[in-house]
Amino acid sequence: VKYEYWYHYLTALKQEKIPVLLVSAIFRKSQPFFTSKQLFWKKILDSFAHIFVQHSTSKQLLSTIGIEQQVTVAGDTRFDRVVAVASESTPIEMIEHFIGNKTTIVAGSTWKADEQLLASYFEKHPQQKLIIAPHEIHASHIRALMQIFPNAVLYSQLIEQNTGDDAPVLIIDNIGLLSKLYQYGHLTYVGGGFNSSGIHNILESAVYGKVVIFGPNYEKFAEAKALVETGAAFSVSDAITFEKTASGLLENDGLLKSKNNTARTFVQENAGATKKIMDYIYANRLLTN
Repeated sequence: VKYEYWYHYLTALKQEKIPVLLVSAIFRKSQPFFTSKQLFWKKILDSFAHIFVQHSTSKQLLSTIGIEQQVTVAGDTRFDRVVAVASESTPIEMIEHFIGNKTTIVAGSTWKADEQLLASYFEKHPQQKLIIAPHEIHASHIRALMQIFPNAVLYSQLIEQNTGDDAPVLIIDNIGLLSKLYQYGHLTYVGGGFNSSGIHNILESAVYGKVVIFGPNYEKFAEAKALVETGAAFSVSDAITFEKTASGLLENDGLLKSKNNTARTFVQENAGATKKIMDYIYANRLLTN
């Protein structure tokens, strides 16, 4: 999936004539496939029976090194995954009770830089609520978050003690809840954009028709670039630009509603990669012996 280029595994599989598919692949000119090292990396790509890429730009890049016949533009299977998750999502009564009628920002997969940015914003907007699901939930990070947000309540406390609804900030200290939480945000924020590895999954938010904000490092992610271009996502470089962006959206209901609809439509229109891949698998009888 996407970046799985394991030379020895792929070579052994090809020697045994076992077909391997690469799905949701995405290519950029800066990758070694298109540099002076391309001969070695092309050998890796030749190990795949078929390559399903996310967009036509990737297909065109592959054609420049002679890989054309076994390439299909199918899209990103993550779109199908988030659509399925959203369709099965059920209400979380405790979260609804916590929010009440307050304007709420849901922030997911956050790191230290993201959390400091959010803390700066909420110092100026204490009337709003924040639900934050950090990327790391080990004890030391949760303690650090409680220091940044001293009036926060932990989700575990909310569950166990049934108290804390009046707190301005809810810290999610468990795993598996985030994809359902985004539906409750008037605005959403996805972390990782201040790290070299880049942003986390913004489609989990966009599928609910939510504008998403993230940090500056998103160029490797086709869906992020596309959402920014459509106006349903915003990249911010610091607390000042976040303040300006969030306030501008939350203070204009008509604008926010329009951009929310754009986000939802974008996800719906890009779903379908899974079916294209499965159709290929069935047509080529790859599930039979």
